[in-house]
Amino acid sequence: MESIAGTVVLLGISVVGAALARRLGFVAPLVLLVAGLGLSYVPGFPEAHLEPELVLIGILPPLLYVAALQTSVPAFRLALRPILLLAVGLVVLTALVVGFLVHLLLPQVPLAACVALGAIVAPPDAVSATAIARRVGLPRRVVTILEGESLLNDATALVMVRVAIGAMTGVAVGFTDIAGEVALKAGGGLLIGLAFAVGVAWLHKKITDALLEDAVALLTPFVVVIVAEKLHTSSVVAVVVAGLYLGHRIPYLLSATSRLQMDAVWKLVNFLLEGVVFLLVGLQLRAVVSTIETDLATTARVTAVVFGALLAVRFLWMYPATYLARLIPRIRNREPRPPVTVPTVIAWAGMRGVVTLAAAQTLPQNGDYPRELFVFVAFAIIVLTLLVQGTTLPWLSRRLGVREDYSSQDALAEAGVQHAAGQAALEALNEHAPGAPDSVVDRLRGLVESRGNSAWERLGSQERETPSAAYGRLRREMIRAERRVFKIARNEGRIPEEVLVRAQRELDLEESQLHRSDH
Repeated sequence: MESIAGTVVLLGISVVGAALARRLGFVAPLVLLVAGLGLSYVPGFPEAHLEPELVLIGILPPLLYVAALQTSVPAFRLALRPILLLAVGLVVLTALVVGFLVHLLLPQVPLAACVALGAIVAPPDAVSATAIARRVGLPRRVVTILEGESLLNDATALVMVRVAIGAMTGVAVGFTDIAGEVALKAGGGLLIGLAFAVGVAWLHKKITDALLEDAVALLTPFVVVIVAEKLHTSSVVAVVVAGLYLGHRIPYLLSATSRLQMDAVWKLVNFLLEGVVFLLVGLQLRAVVSTIETDLATTARVTAVVFGALLAVRFLWMYPATYLARLIPRIRNREPRPPVTVPTVIAWAGMRGVVTLAAAQTLPQNGDYPRELFVFVAFAIIVLTLLVQGTTLPWLSRRLGVREDYSSQDALAEAGVQHAAGQAALEALNEHAPGAPDSVVDRLRGLVESRGNSAWERLGSQERETPSAAYGRLRREMIRAERRVFKIARNEGRIPEEVLVRAQRELDLEESQLHRSDH
């Protein structure tokens, strides 16, 4: 699938699959995974091979970077303790437990190889966790914990995979070696991510051209990852740190035009990459199954044990991690004790994804262990967790009541802040108004009042149609009429194409603002 035509086919299928998912009310990753599974057995459909380097350097960085950009740094900081418990402690425990269990089933396989398998299947996926958690409507703290876990756990897992592979190849590994490796990888990634983030922030302050700003933003995650890999540090930590730093400062760094363009670009990139990556995971099935040499009974037994261990370890970890820490008064006062349903839902939200498959592909070809079995188990875990946990998580959250609707709360908060912002805007207007035409000043005062009224209307007016909704409906009809006039004038040769493009852009920006205000 390396040709341009193959790439276009994959993109087309992912777009159609995403559209079908939205129409059916499913999460796109699940639909595309199933589509890939089915297409892998269609006669004549080209075989897809997912290179680990492509995933770890070409696909994962922008996905993690966008997720980090959209993560609230204050919320992330407040949830840092549970995030680190899941992203570091749970990953290490899972890798060790799975490793020992697989070693008991396959005593002829070196323990280091079994631990490598455990590390490969340990980290939940960033894409699926975020997509499903947001769609389900989980409480914001739960979403923050799941997002934070999925942003950082890949780094822990990949370090453990490398350490385990080193032990498989005869490199002596002790506790000191592991601690040093983790400190070097994570610490180096943190420093590189911060350094690049500060440098990119400085560039954004100096650049005034919106296209150049967007180009710098697009290149940032790839440059950060390449440099981190070259310096043998954690590229995952580096790109996440850079994304968190820059995302928190975007309102002060990018111009309004750049923010609008960049938001649209990242949404498109994220949409296409998410679709293609889960489609590719599904398309691996035929190639993975064809390489298995282990007998069916052993394959099924190992897969079942690994899947069961992942579920059991996550559940057994969640409850003590949630409640034992709250025995400490300082933590208990800062973080109220959640109902048992909350850690239950977090425990169930452990879907694996493409990083697991990419990490499995990094296992050495030569060794005293069944590589093809381990790759298949990694693939099977992705499919099982997505199809079993991913499809039932919405039902479980509804059944346990772990859902929150923040619309009224957000509207109230927005209305309060909008009032303060309106007062600040009026003060700035009064300060700079002398000398300006009265009609302009009155128009600007009306704009401030209109925005304030719109914010309060979102609290739930009982009217059939609020004034803001009526304004939006009527203004959209007016814009359509204006567009028709400009198009007719262009077609009749009364204005050049450049004039139409400029007018169209102004009308498009206004209409997009109307659409955002409706939501």
